[in-house]
Amino acid sequence: MTNGTFVDGRVLLARTDAERAPLVRRLGRIEGQIRGLRAMIEADRYCLDEIQQIRAATAALREVGLLLIGQHLEAALTLATGPQDREAVLDDLLRVLRAAMAETR
Repeated sequence: MTNGTFVDGRVLLARTDAERAPLVRRLGRIEGQIRGLRAMIEADRYCLDEIQQIRAATAALREVGLLLIGQHLEAALTLATGPQDREAVLDDLLRVLRAAMAETR
């Protein structure tokens, strides 16, 4: 279970090695996908193949984001013990979700 503290209106996570390890492993695989994409571009591979690699890396990053949000939510719910805590934690969760859902342009 992810632990955290509430500081200045933010839930700060304190992950264990076991909680951090799957995130680091996934990011390592994503790094490999990006290196593969770079090699594809340098070799002038077919555009559709390159696009599929971009989509795969994007989906993998999205999954890492969902794992991060899940850990944040778990810690936040544990910290929300009273009405004031709940309101502050909810504000923090909404801030995190808004950032995760924001479209980049």
